[in-house]
Amino acid sequence: EQHTHKHTCTHTLHTFTHTHFLSSNRSTDMGSESEIPLSPAAERLRYILGEDDDLPTPTLFTEMDTLQHDGDDMEWKESARWVKFEEKVEEGGERWSKPHVSTLTLHSLFELRTCIQTGSVLLDLEGYSLPEIVDDIVDRQVADGLIGPELREKVSFVLLRKHRHQHKKPMHRSLADMGKSNNCPANHAQSRSMNDISDTPSTDQLKNKFMKKIPRDAEASNVLIGEVDFLDKPFVAFVRLAQATTLGGLTEVPVPTRFLFVLLGPHGKGKSYNEIGRAIATLMVDDLFSDVAYKARDRDDLIAGIDEFLDEVIVLPPGEWDPKIRIEPPKKVPSADMRKSVLNLNELGQVNGAVGGAGGGEDEEMPAPHELGEELQFTGRFCGGLWLDIKRKVPWILSDFSQGFHIQSISAVLFIYLGCITNAITFGGLLGDATDNYQGVMESFLGTALAGTVFCLLGGQPLIILSSTGPILIFEKLLYEFCKSNTIDYMELRLWIGLHSCLQCLILVATDASYIIKYITRFTEEGFSSLISFIFISDAIKKMYYPINRGFKPDYVTSYKCECIAPDQVRILHKSGLYGRYNITGLDWSQLSKKECVKYGGALLGNTCKYVPDLALMSFILFFGTYSMTVSLKKFKTSRYFPTMLRKLISDFSIFMSIMTFVGLDMLVGLDTPKLIVPTEFKPTRPDRGWLVMPFGKNPWWVYVASAVPALLVTILIFMDQQISAVIVNRKENKLKKGCGYHLDLFWVGILMAVCSFLGLPWYVAATVISIAHIDSLKMESESSAPGEQPQFLGVREQRLTGILVFVLNGVSIFLAPVLQYIPMPVLYGVFLYMGVASLAGIQFWERIKLYLMPAKHQPDFSFLRHVPLRRVHLFTLVQIICLAVLWILKSTVAAIIFPVMILGLMVVRKMMDLIFSQHDLAWLDDILPEKDKKKEKGGKKKKDNKKTKAAAETESDEEPPVSDWE
Repeated sequence: EQHTHKHTCTHTLHTFTHTHFLSSNRSTDMGSESEIPLSPAAERLRYILGEDDDLPTPTLFTEMDTLQHDGDDMEWKESARWVKFEEKVEEGGERWSKPHVSTLTLHSLFELRTCIQTGSVLLDLEGYSLPEIVDDIVDRQVADGLIGPELREKVSFVLLRKHRHQHKKPMHRSLADMGKSNNCPANHAQSRSMNDISDTPSTDQLKNKFMKKIPRDAEASNVLIGEVDFLDKPFVAFVRLAQATTLGGLTEVPVPTRFLFVLLGPHGKGKSYNEIGRAIATLMVDDLFSDVAYKARDRDDLIAGIDEFLDEVIVLPPGEWDPKIRIEPPKKVPSADMRKSVLNLNELGQVNGAVGGAGGGEDEEMPAPHELGEELQFTGRFCGGLWLDIKRKVPWILSDFSQGFHIQSISAVLFIYLGCITNAITFGGLLGDATDNYQGVMESFLGTALAGTVFCLLGGQPLIILSSTGPILIFEKLLYEFCKSNTIDYMELRLWIGLHSCLQCLILVATDASYIIKYITRFTEEGFSSLISFIFISDAIKKMYYPINRGFKPDYVTSYKCECIAPDQVRILHKSGLYGRYNITGLDWSQLSKKECVKYGGALLGNTCKYVPDLALMSFILFFGTYSMTVSLKKFKTSRYFPTMLRKLISDFSIFMSIMTFVGLDMLVGLDTPKLIVPTEFKPTRPDRGWLVMPFGKNPWWVYVASAVPALLVTILIFMDQQISAVIVNRKENKLKKGCGYHLDLFWVGILMAVCSFLGLPWYVAATVISIAHIDSLKMESESSAPGEQPQFLGVREQRLTGILVFVLNGVSIFLAPVLQYIPMPVLYGVFLYMGVASLAGIQFWERIKLYLMPAKHQPDFSFLRHVPLRRVHLFTLVQIICLAVLWILKSTVAAIIFPVMILGLMVVRKMMDLIFSQHDLAWLDDILPEKDKKKEKGGKKKKDNKKTKAAAETESDEEPPVSDWE
């Protein structure tokens, strides 16, 4: 028998080697564009997977039970399970192992192949209870002559024994598990299924918390492995039921069973049987083999599936790794789509999803070439793009509000509100200084609330947050100085500039001018985004300057003093106007406070009168503490502590918790740190102006016409700032599903410019960093994931509610002044620092900058480094650094008024780089400009069929150069 078995395995190995050799031609014969040879197994799978089937293959939960002997008693004990990765029952029997990648022996796979060849294969078996299915299996074995009729009862008896599942956690549990309800009796570590042949799930099954890890439409695959003394050769059966059926206590969880694999054999080969069971269980959770198992028509189809699995297997030499080590699941599980596309007739010839070489550390799928092109297209009709945006957004009106009702929205509102109010106060103060309080903090509050609420309510992309920007502040300052030196009324001129800019924006909307942004590649996008992020970081750090008493010497503390000296009585009474108001003749000047001394006209004398409190240390503790705690708590959801829901809650509210922690610390210490100052009265900052600006009467008539020239500069600024920020928000990486609205966004920004100009409020445009922070605070991840699998990013909670609430809170902040006055400014600057740093995450430009400091052997395995020489990568990065430096210098000088023109200059620089870099290099480092894509598309039509065949057979097409986002 051993000789026969060895001969069978050897024959299997020879057969598979021949099959693998033919299959390997797929990757070696790439020079020909003719028919690509496939192995017989691959040809068979091509037709199996090519059948039209609209229903997706359900997820399989696989459980392996082994037969346990206790004297004459036998029972099936759960020993391992798979949803995507393997979990074993540890040797002590009280806990599951960590999920890990299954490591199989090549010999077990060959033996499994032999088992499928020689055993019973029952496909689409009509069975609705375990006894009925067992009878059918045994009858088939008897009919095929695999076992004698005298063994019928013994085999049935074994297969219908009770099943013991691993339900209960150990007696000594971690604090994270405390409070969770027990699923089983307290006096036993495992529970027994008391009714194995029942059609209804047991109580233990229904209470099993593991169901949260299994998708709703999942089905079960049961593997039964055991040793018995009445068999002299293995009893093997593979069963696929016509309908998934709940088989009582057969499975740990109440999931209907679709597949059943039984392997019983004589004593002495338990380890070998166990490895074969692990092999079939691992195959059943393989995406491609599970498809084959569902669609197989006969035994040969299953064997072809095993051969394809063997074709993809990688062997690790036994002397070069430790088989006892459990391989951790990868952070991102590779997709099986590539394997399927080679074998699927429906997908044959379709170019597989290209890999985002422009991404960060991992390859990412790019959108199809037409995906964004359909949303952003030049219609050639009056307001055609605006009409398409409106039609695209109307179906989502209800969900734009209903999806906002989630606890995650609360944390997003608190986070963005604090960022917006800090920005409004900072910008309002600077604007007040620049315009002599014609616009100040109150106008900033009111304008932010008005513009932001209207935009989030009616705009095309409500996830965008409107705010004032640095270039607008520079423009306002220069405009006010011009008006002051030429005796022109500032508010009236500003109104006409706003009206002209509004008209120009509407003209851009009507002519589909937003179509130009398809020429904004990643090069321009990253330059602009990095600049705004660095501005946030530098401003947060610069505002943390607080004076320190450098001249203080502890040894001279006895000589430090400050006294209040009484002034000349007659002079103070008449000159200061205090005569008759204060009785200062009887004052004890030596007992007055510093403020009282100055108030009554006294003089301060002493070497400590100019003392300032040392708040620098406390302020930096609040500043960096808020930032560090926010970063730490944001990452807390991937830590090992506490249950999943609590970790996610802490991560979502990380910013709010950090702010509250350091506000409490500040109150506990009691130092006079600078606090948030909020207006308490609803009135204009400047007493001599009203809430409405009149358009006529204060300036010559020609000013109304000439204001169109500076308005053009403002329009360019608004257009570029708004649209680039919208491009960043609508990145494919964010997986937004409701589409963009570039024309609709620009329409409302233009309208709001006119409204704010009439009310004398600041102008508003998309704030890049705050909008990115808004996106990050609303990202969703899968709640049900297989053990060991990282939660999958599902997209963003797209709704209008959070933005509306943020700006409404900004408007009522004057009534929240008693509460907001306790928030130290260093804490809010820490939030600013976090926003700036977080917005740099995922920017390829930043990753490439860090490559300058890394030796080649320590550089990450970025996809663009595989295809572009390092010197070319550094050259591309250097050009971006120079452009960023130029923009930074312009931003820091009076020349900042031409800042929007320089953003257009980035697009020109990118066009010139076509002369320096090849299209291959640019495809990996950036995006191909649209004209190039069209040329390539026209040139490739002649060889369409050949290219499709070649693309389908490409074994490394997961590293295909990316296509343009805007193609």
